[in-house]
Amino acid sequence: MLLRMSTLLLRTLREDPADAEVPSHRLLLRAGYVRRAAPGGYTWLPLGKLVLDRITEIVRAELAAIGDQEVHFPALLPAEPYRTSGRWTEYGDDIFTLADRKGAEHLLAPTHEEMAALLVKDLFSSYRDFPVTLFQIQTKFRDEARPRAGLLRGREFLMKDAYSFDLDDAGLQAAYDRHREAYQRVFDRLGLDYTVVRAMSGAMGGSASEEFLAATPVGEDTFVGCTACAYAANTEAVVTCAPAAGDPDAHPSAQVHDTPETPTIASLVELANARELGGRTDWTAADTLKNVVLTVRRPGAEAAELLVIGLPGDREVDLKRVGAALHPATVAVFEDWAGQPELVRGYIGPQILGKLGVRYLVDPRVVTGTAWLTGANEPGRHAVDVVCGRDFVPDGTIEAAEVRPGDPCPACDTGELTMRRGIEVGHIFQLGRRFTDAFAVDVLGPEGKPVRPTMGCYGIGISRAVAAVAAQHHDDRGLVWPAAVAPCDVHVVAAGKGPQLDAALDLGGRLAGAGLRVLVDDRTHVSAGVKFTDAELIGIPRAVVVGRRLADGYVEVRDRATGERAEVPVDGLVGRLLSRPGNLV
Repeated sequence: MLLRMSTLLLRTLREDPADAEVPSHRLLLRAGYVRRAAPGGYTWLPLGKLVLDRITEIVRAELAAIGDQEVHFPALLPAEPYRTSGRWTEYGDDIFTLADRKGAEHLLAPTHEEMAALLVKDLFSSYRDFPVTLFQIQTKFRDEARPRAGLLRGREFLMKDAYSFDLDDAGLQAAYDRHREAYQRVFDRLGLDYTVVRAMSGAMGGSASEEFLAATPVGEDTFVGCTACAYAANTEAVVTCAPAAGDPDAHPSAQVHDTPETPTIASLVELANARELGGRTDWTAADTLKNVVLTVRRPGAEAAELLVIGLPGDREVDLKRVGAALHPATVAVFEDWAGQPELVRGYIGPQILGKLGVRYLVDPRVVTGTAWLTGANEPGRHAVDVVCGRDFVPDGTIEAAEVRPGDPCPACDTGELTMRRGIEVGHIFQLGRRFTDAFAVDVLGPEGKPVRPTMGCYGIGISRAVAAVAAQHHDDRGLVWPAAVAPCDVHVVAAGKGPQLDAALDLGGRLAGAGLRVLVDDRTHVSAGVKFTDAELIGIPRAVVVGRRLADGYVEVRDRATGERAEVPVDGLVGRLLSRPGNLV
């Protein structure tokens, strides 16, 4: 393949675009890989499409190697299957819906579990047809409220999704493990620094799921690791280490105290120590019980419900963790205090919530027998020794509190949690029978009785992977593509006109004829300095500079990643690049 910059659809930018928020977005725009077409939608220019295609082919090859079969479902789907599964309502505002000219409702596909289950039901009827795994590479759609970060949070994106069907749980586990290993090979080939973490299943449902997160400071997901073991999890999936339950009757009776002008935890702790409430002067925020009021709207519900979450006062509520725990309901901070006068802002305690019919969920640290300093449900008053299991009984527990560095690891006795940020590039799920149950997918089993297959789902964000690779492989001069995904193998730069330009085109043709992907900068209207700047911005692994030493029979070869340079005889250039793809010397 030979591309000439004089005719290539490419415009590099000298300055960062005003709307580019993260390095991958900024560099992909500046280097001419993508152009914004609409909020959350991007046009792939020739160089960008080459990167997208190379990643696609790596994914396709690894899936085919484990026996997955490629299909292609429609992107425009009828509403009825999604109504049957319940996800038409669950997705809520996150999906694009429309009606055709006859009034029939449709959606732009966010994912295709329903269609895969229906296809298997249509075509397979015997246990002899199983196991089977189907995959596709397809454009997906999400009505993102605030598209941002370029390719990382768009309304239209390219995904690979695979769906496995097995007759039993052992088969599902084998398929899951097979895809997990294939994903590791994919992301290794892409040159990504990634971590496999425990995750929430969200709209997919199922019993187990893991995310593949490419580490970057600007990633949209926060994940934890342990200092002593292999535990890793998205913060939404972190399990809190709960203390042992105690005896509720081991504490004195609750006492109410006047605590004027203490609507915050800090002001309450200061006053409690100054007045020696409960005979103590060692109160901390962790000894207080904070009660946060939220509204929860379930899919299809006309009105939202009140929910109060109780947690130690040294912690804040993490709405992402709450949303993950309560999915598919949506969660918001409560604002209508005037409409709920029985809830005294800043002084709410759990003692009356049951009588009010307000659902009360607590952090796992709030266990039976723990005593708290908390609101007395009167302005300017708090209560001491309010005991869980005696003075209040929660409706359940919820993982709602923020996760912090240094928190104890839930998987071992010695480690502490560290925190990093990452981009989700893959997600695998053990779905179970949610969708085969929804569509009554039954096949004849080996014993002559009906068997209902169990499903797995395995997704890779291909367009997101482009952004993830760019996020990890760049420097202050531009992109630094790994060889496996770069749009070209060699960038030939003619430092001058006349003989140098002719030699550059000749070299480009010879390298392309030898099987390399070649980009030749044969522009005559820009300076050599601009060409070198563009070469670094575009980030192709190696550049061949045809310059002053051409008369002596030499060209300069530059390695984009290491900065290494070498003078190479023109006559030996093709063989050198082919025989030593990883280095110059």
